[in-house]
Amino acid sequence: MAWVYLVIAGLFEMVWAVGLKYTQGFTRLWPSVTTLGAMAVSFWCLSQALRSIPIGTGYAIWTGIGAVGVAAFGIVLLGESASPARLACIGLIVAGIVGLKLVSS
Repeated sequence: MAWVYLVIAGLFEMVWAVGLKYTQGFTRLWPSVTTLGAMAVSFWCLSQALRSIPIGTGYAIWTGIGAVGVAAFGIVLLGESASPARLACIGLIVAGIVGLKLVSS
């Protein structure tokens, strides 16, 4: 169940990271409420996952899921660069996430 919590935490990290763009410095009510709610869910799920997953592994995977998800969001919906070098770097993050999962105890 810890890995499920970690994946959920990573998904909600994506939500709050993207949400920050739309809060306009926390001056817009509903984007701010959504962002803060996603933060709370993300941190709570991360705390549950870290009960049994090592902190280094859990934190790295949590941030990796968020980083890859937000980068993909930027490419697909915001027209950010999808250069081969950028995609290769994102691929390295994914490889690191998979590797950490495979070698974690």
